[in-house]
Amino acid sequence: MEVIHGLENYSFISDHTIVAIGNFDGVHLGHQKILLYLEKKAKEFELFSLVLTFFPHPGQILGKNGIKMIQTLDQRIREINKFDIHAVLIIPFDERFASLSGQDFIRKIVLNRLKAKAVIVGENFYFGKNREGDTALLHRLSSKYNFRICPVPSVIKERKTVSSSLIRNFLQEGKVEEVSGLLGRSYEIEGKVIEGQSRGKSLGFPTANIETENEIIPQGVFITQTRIGTEFLPSMTNVGSQPTFNQRGLNIESYILNFEGNLYGEQIGIHFLKKIRDEVKFRTPDDLARQLEKDLEATQAHFRAKSKILD
Repeated sequence: MEVIHGLENYSFISDHTIVAIGNFDGVHLGHQKILLYLEKKAKEFELFSLVLTFFPHPGQILGKNGIKMIQTLDQRIREINKFDIHAVLIIPFDERFASLSGQDFIRKIVLNRLKAKAVIVGENFYFGKNREGDTALLHRLSSKYNFRICPVPSVIKERKTVSSSLIRNFLQEGKVEEVSGLLGRSYEIEGKVIEGQSRGKSLGFPTANIETENEIIPQGVFITQTRIGTEFLPSMTNVGSQPTFNQRGLNIESYILNFEGNLYGEQIGIHFLKKIRDEVKFRTPDDLARQLEKDLEATQAHFRAKSKILD
């Protein structure tokens, strides 16, 4: 899959394209349905398949308080790349771009520049200045400019519409199991292992301390898997402010079971599987160490049960 940053870098690839438009933050089940439909229709209509997405997210430019992203741009691209799609075009979103009317966005960019013969969007997709464009406008424009419009119905799971905003809310509440159900995979953050204060080591739980560009970090103590290269290792991860030691700021610490080695400077991933508990302040470090032993038992039991299911 070719990755193109900026409309100015989009060369004349094909005059027969099918374009899926969206933010695709999280690449959740609803997005996956759109991307699979793009695969299918590109083959059916014999068109060049293109994903058109934006960075930064429009909500970070236009929203009063902005929004936090589920994924980094690199993570988003990697998930889209799992589909059989020819190219993804990332358009920088700024106030100038936001001033385009819905009709101008479709006519000038999607049709004239990208040569789209068909357009795929989610049924709740909005575009153009003040979000004036919707599927009704797309249908009117498709008749006027002679292109196909293919709206894809939302995915409903447990009576809720799968959406990025729902996933963001669940992540901020620490509901990582619910998030896994909406993503079709576990939630992952990525980052570089940095030096900590070795408090975990002094308690008998040496941890990898993570510095990440991910914007949403569920807080609490979690059963996780740590990805080192292509290997996934059982782990438990604490995200919080270390209140027992009167620390400030957000710390991400992952204890990797049965692991010995130096990870400083390595890029690793943390997959959140299940929340064990909220972070609390303990009276003494020894009290914290005893609780960590209980957390470890819960983590080991989880992976033992998972191993039995796989057997």
